[in-house]
Amino acid sequence: MECIQPDWPAPRHVKALTTTRLGGASQGVFSGWNLGLHVGDDAEVVSQNRAILQALVGGPITWLNQVHGTQVVRLPCVESLPDADAAVTDVSGQVCTVMTADCLPVLITDRQGSQVAAVHAGWRGLLDGVIETTVATFTDSTQCMAWLGPAIGPMHFEVGQEVYDAFTRDCPAARSAFVRQPHQKYLADLYLLAKQRLAKMGVTDVYGGDHCTYRQRDQFYSYRRDGQTGRMASCIWLTK
Repeated sequence: MECIQPDWPAPRHVKALTTTRLGGASQGVFSGWNLGLHVGDDAEVVSQNRAILQALVGGPITWLNQVHGTQVVRLPCVESLPDADAAVTDVSGQVCTVMTADCLPVLITDRQGSQVAAVHAGWRGLLDGVIETTVATFTDSTQCMAWLGPAIGPMHFEVGQEVYDAFTRDCPAARSAFVRQPHQKYLADLYLLAKQRLAKMGVTDVYGGDHCTYRQRDQFYSYRRDGQTGRMASCIWLTK
């Protein structure tokens, strides 16, 4: 199995990774290491793929029912599949996890490693403030650092006029994250939009943001590219 580990100056007891599609037992359009049970793949095969990830992280994974909202769940959680798009914890061994296949996974910790968080940030979640809501759970946001995992890159994420208007209406600086195309379309930079939102919260130590799930076909799943496809997982947790 191939994972990507963040290149960032997090404390040593903070562990994090993002899976790729390389490895795993899924076949067909899900070929590789699909971790999504909700996409139409064989449930038994997905369970096998999840067991591999479970062995890698070594702690309980709380999977989220991601709804492109701003709800943040604190782990441990009594619900088996909470409706949320972010998870935070200050408990060792609890694994904060989000799934993506073009949307942006954001992993966050503070310089002391007292808490960690994983955020699922598609454009709707970014617009509505999922990053701000998650960062607000930390005691001092200026002590936080973030890593931006694999997402659709700025050369391939085409959106409509309504998305451009929604982001720029109250934040003129967001205009720099859009490149106008013909027929009232724009290319949007999820990475830049996330960095702007993080900076507003005082988080300026930001790393990653150098992949494109759409372009890197062999390495990543991409919903925008393929339609029916698998999901990667981004995980962050504290060790003792």
